[in-house]
Amino acid sequence: MRIGWVRLAVAAGAPLLLAACASSRSLDRSVADLSANTQIQGVLFSDRTHDYSDVDITIFEGRLMLTGTMRSEDGRGKLLDNAWKARGVSQVIDEILIDEKTSFGQGFEDARIDQTLRAKLIAAGDVASTRYKFSVSKAMVYIIGAARDQAERDRALELARTVAGVEQVVSHIALRLPGDAQ
Repeated sequence: MRIGWVRLAVAAGAPLLLAACASSRSLDRSVADLSANTQIQGVLFSDRTHDYSDVDITIFEGRLMLTGTMRSEDGRGKLLDNAWKARGVSQVIDEILIDEKTSFGQGFEDARIDQTLRAKLIAAGDVASTRYKFSVSKAMVYIIGAARDQAERDRALELARTVAGVEQVVSHIALRLPGDAQ
């Protein structure tokens, strides 16, 4: 029975590792981001003082971007405190809105925007889609990543802006300087 669980764990983890290897990011950084994501989700799940169900967590190369809504400034503050508890987080980007939870209809529209943008980034020959992660909340697209150059950054933002229904695009895209680790 124990060998069955080991095989299951290897089979479940293999696609994640292969996806990390296929991207231009290092395997170590991808695994560290996955670990930080798991840690912050655990911290938020165990904190019953606030409702974090409308918060999205996006991590790219140690940069943690928080998007979505909290009902109070106190809750937002607690969320930010919790965000720093994950090992490997070098920056916390606060894009949390103090607002009501996203409605079902808006959540459905956000999911449509997400899938459309994901497809556009993959199809674009001039953008390395693995260099970007994004979150959609209330028709706003928040992008984090690392562009090879200004032209790629501009193109990724243009693709996001041209998705039907997008009201605003917020960029947290860093530019890679020549000689930076890929």
